[in-house]
Amino acid sequence: MAVLAAVVLPLTSGCSVDEALRFGWPEGITPQAEAMRELWTWSCIAALVVGAVTWGAMFWAMAFHRKRKGEDDNTVPRQTQYNLPVEIVFTVIPTIIVAVLFAFTVSVQNYVDTDTETAQPDLKVNVLAFQWNWRFTYPDNPGAEGQPITTLGSTEEIPLLVLPTNRRIEFEQRSNDVIHSFYVPEFLFKRDVFPLPEVNEQDYIWQIDRIEREGAFVGRCAELCGSYHSQMNFEVRALSPELFDRWVGLRAQSNPATGAAYTACEALGALNCGELCSPIATTTYPFTTERALRSASERPAGS
Repeated sequence: MAVLAAVVLPLTSGCSVDEALRFGWPEGITPQAEAMRELWTWSCIAALVVGAVTWGAMFWAMAFHRKRKGEDDNTVPRQTQYNLPVEIVFTVIPTIIVAVLFAFTVSVQNYVDTDTETAQPDLKVNVLAFQWNWRFTYPDNPGAEGQPITTLGSTEEIPLLVLPTNRRIEFEQRSNDVIHSFYVPEFLFKRDVFPLPEVNEQDYIWQIDRIEREGAFVGRCAELCGSYHSQMNFEVRALSPELFDRWVGLRAQSNPATGAAYTACEALGALNCGELCSPIATTTYPFTTERALRSASERPAGS
């Protein structure tokens, strides 16, 4: 019956088998995300198996060990509370289950937390979080004025974090004020961003093997950091390596239309590669932190 339900439910609910096996887990775009999804899937399957065995034992006891006709209220069922083999089995099996889950969890965690001292990245990005926005800097890629390429979010513009696909990327992060959290759901894990991470003994440098497909993905702060925490968003633009290299090249030049260095948005627009290179965020929107400047329609009722 359980096997039949597992086959029928995805077909009758409009879900694919892949979606059903994710058990509600989002679809990731990095190898680390896939490793965590597999751990989640097998943990759910193990939990279902344990649950099925437990439920089966409960129903079996209710069906075959209930009171029979002809038995009076003084009938005492067979007692098994001191059955040593059963108690050993009930102790050993859960211990094995916990040990196996622990071993796989440690293995996946070690893979996600790649040794940044031995794995050399193809691209480095410095992430600075502050109330209530983000700054992204590419320390190894100089801009038009000789300084590293930088994208700074503002109340008028959502910061775009432009990254290449199929390249190893290293992030170094820190906060300018309180604790924030760098979270891209498609990366499937979040990283707390601390002020003075060296003093706080935080592992503030981390890597992803690669982004596996192009696209626009919303990023958020996942740590309650103040009044506008919920609107502290950014957007990841994953471009092919060729497009990314062209974008970096444009950031190192001056925009003929303005005479100033290309901004992240202007360089994306100049690539002319369709919606993927839209010079504005497509999954979130900017906001103003000045309450007096917010329109009446944006204010909560009664404010």
